[in-house]
Amino acid sequence: MTHVSQLLRAWTDGDRAARDQLVPIVYDELRRLAHRYMRQERQGHLLQTTALVNEAYVRLAGLETLEWRDRGHFFAMAATLMRRVLVDDARNRGRDKRGGGIRVTTIDDQMAAASPSVDVVALDEALDRLAVLDERQARIVELRFFAGLSVEDTAAALAVSPATVKRDWATAKLWLHNQLSVP
Repeated sequence: MTHVSQLLRAWTDGDRAARDQLVPIVYDELRRLAHRYMRQERQGHLLQTTALVNEAYVRLAGLETLEWRDRGHFFAMAATLMRRVLVDDARNRGRDKRGGGIRVTTIDDQMAAASPSVDVVALDEALDRLAVLDERQARIVELRFFAGLSVEDTAAALAVSPATVKRDWATAKLWLHNQLSVP
């Protein structure tokens, strides 16, 4: 873990060799993160896990001016970029605004692991609306739901207490439930 943070700091300082050394170390974890995302996608999705990892990595590698704080910050950014890749893909396919009837009615701690197809465009739009109201709550949902981070890892990535994460997570779940539920 410390080695990853050291490589990230070296990358921030402009060391491209550090960036290249980082890839094999974090690749398996990026694949697990991408797999979590892909499980939430509809059956027959054309984008594969490896393609999602590769596209996210290309976008990460292009972030030359970003100051990496630590491992948690890196994976939080990877989760954000994977979300963006999937949302861009969904929009490019010209899906209906609400996913042709796909509904999300509950958001809970196990949803990312066991959810049926989730309309990522609808969820992305709801998260954008939530971010206007409370940026931290939106980031917590992104890290917990999409990245699958624990309460403790989310707290570390956002530099807040675990109690704050729990409180904001509970509030955000209720808000999203109301936004995404179809009567």
